[in-house]
Amino acid sequence: MATTFKVGDVVSWNSEAGKVSGTIIKVHTKDFDYKGYTHHATEADPQYEIKSSKSDHIAAHKGTALTKVTNR
Repeated sequence: MATTFKVGDVVSWNSEAGKVSGTIIKVHTKDFDYKGYTHHATEADPQYEIKSSKSDHIAAHKGTALTKVTNR
């Protein structure tokens, strides 16, 4: 079973700039348009909008790209 996250969870992911962390601000369970692209999401495989903890950048990722941060 895939890991699921909820709004408020702190997660990290790898980006071109290295490891990034942030807080989940929205969970998508249906396809949505973001930054000019259609992101595919379902109840079983949601996508998450995450606000970076170091900037105002918002990213959208599937749960498989995310790791929950347990201690900060």
